[in-house]
Amino acid sequence: MSIFAATASVVSGPPQDAHARRLAAESAASRLPALLVAAQRVANTVAQGVHGRRRAGPGETFWQFRRYMPGDTVDRIDWRQTAKTDHVFVRETEWEAAQTVWLWRDRSPSMAWASSAKLPHKLDRAELLLVALASLLTRGGERVGVLGASPRPLHGRFAVNRLADTVFARNDPATGVPPAARLARHSTVVLVGDFLAPLAETDAAIRTLAAGGTRGHVVHLIDPAEEGLPYNGRTRFDGLENEDSLLVSRVENVRGDYRRVFVDHVAGLRDIARAYGWNYVEHRTDRAPEMALMALWLALANDGKR
Repeated sequence: MSIFAATASVVSGPPQDAHARRLAAESAASRLPALLVAAQRVANTVAQGVHGRRRAGPGETFWQFRRYMPGDTVDRIDWRQTAKTDHVFVRETEWEAAQTVWLWRDRSPSMAWASSAKLPHKLDRAELLLVALASLLTRGGERVGVLGASPRPLHGRFAVNRLADTVFARNDPATGVPPAARLARHSTVVLVGDFLAPLAETDAAIRTLAAGGTRGHVVHLIDPAEEGLPYNGRTRFDGLENEDSLLVSRVENVRGDYRRVFVDHVAGLRDIARAYGWNYVEHRTDRAPEMALMALWLALANDGKR
């Protein structure tokens, strides 16, 4: 299943170059209020990463002082803190239990489309969101990877640049459903796309991903013309995925039926996500990317609470 676009309104020019998309993604991430990031870390009792766990263990980051207990080695005693009181204290470091977040964006032909020159291609918006989210996650110490393209998740200082190179190279399969991968338990998956493939195919892919206890988030991108079919009069629609052209004498006569079908498709996608305990986020491309990024960031934070 794919959406038809009026030939008069199709934007067929090349998407933004990779460097411009990367800068836009980093800009979107940087505009999120720092307070929001901090609030989510506090809400999930996190020291590093929005949904990591904070507890004593091996690491380099100081966590807390506690009283000496039988079994503690002498080299763990903090003599400076001990000298301030009548008790012996040891210095505990923090175990940073980072989580792995796998990112995927729909690369089917329908994603390389916009109904207006003023709007981004859906693929450009999807990749902006992926890289912006990766930037936020890696700042929090999480590991990130591109589902179907990264051999292993990345972390650390250069992870975003390397992930962006993978995303913008577009060497992964140009399909409208995520790969049916088996992921490690407690991983998280973020899927971004227009999800115009048949619902049964999307359901099967998500079922496989969720089978091992993977948490997931579906970000549904919608061009405003896909939602409203705003054309009038005699219009020819060209399929973007090898469908035949369709000539409609009066588009306004079919608009009501079209909208009902589209609403049903959106509801079906939302139901699939919820059936597996996944989160669903709807995002129109005529709205600021920060809106979708903030909704997704809050949803990822809630994963830790669950």
